[in-house]
Amino acid sequence: MIKELKPTIVRKIWGGNKLEIMKDLPTAFNGIVEPVGETLEIFEKHLPYLAKFIDTSDELSIQVHPGDEYARIHENSSGKTECWIILEAHLNAGIYLGLKSHVTKDVLKNALKEKKAINELLNFYPAKAGDFFFVPSGSIHAIGKDITLAEVQQNSGITYRVWDWDRLDDQGVSRELHVDKSLDVINFDPIFNTPEFFKMRHELFLTNGLNEICSHPDFHLFLLNLKKGEEYLTKLSSLARPCSILNLEGKIKINQIIVASFCAVTIEKESELSITALENGSLLLIF
Repeated sequence: MIKELKPTIVRKIWGGNKLEIMKDLPTAFNGIVEPVGETLEIFEKHLPYLAKFIDTSDELSIQVHPGDEYARIHENSSGKTECWIILEAHLNAGIYLGLKSHVTKDVLKNALKEKKAINELLNFYPAKAGDFFFVPSGSIHAIGKDITLAEVQQNSGITYRVWDWDRLDDQGVSRELHVDKSLDVINFDPIFNTPEFFKMRHELFLTNGLNEICSHPDFHLFLLNLKKGEEYLTKLSSLARPCSILNLEGKIKINQIIVASFCAVTIEKESELSITALENGSLLLIF
């Protein structure tokens, strides 16, 4: 059974205009014009992972997600490890990910107390289409402005906001921070704040065929690049859970179902999977 999924639209003040264009979405909701920040594409309760598109016109808050054990004890939830593949990025746009080598727990705690610019304590990586970043729980991070990406993550919504650029809303109120919990879960060890730890890769859309991107107990992720007319075949009989496809670009045929760009499906109780490219394109295959 191949189930075509309908996205959930999430409008955010920091959202951009790319998702509206990509997915031909209305520009207003209930008469209110607010940009689209996210579209939840794969969000099924029985799956341990979810997938979304994100588009930014401003920096997201600097944040961290707890691991499974901490989240179970404090939030009655699973933790949240996530990963990103960049679809589009403006010149000089980038990702804040991991702490600089000199930043200890005390350094960060004091900087927060003194209301310093916390982004200056994080590593900044310029981003381009085809870049990949793995963001384990405990990794402090923020998506920068003017970036469009696909995200695959554990099926959890637990986020601790460390710092929000000293922003105020139109009522002069800042968003809630979660400093104590953040300091509990941030991984300060320099070994776990390096490009190698974040499994950074580049130019992935220039590779051929199927490429493994990352493996986590809750999601095993592959990128499949196909030229028009190419076909990918695999057996599905040994899968322990349903698999999903997040189509990034180019119309495809999955078994007998036509799937447009920037759409998603789940696949269950199928003995084999046939993916045919009706146009040049790329997709994420999630097991």
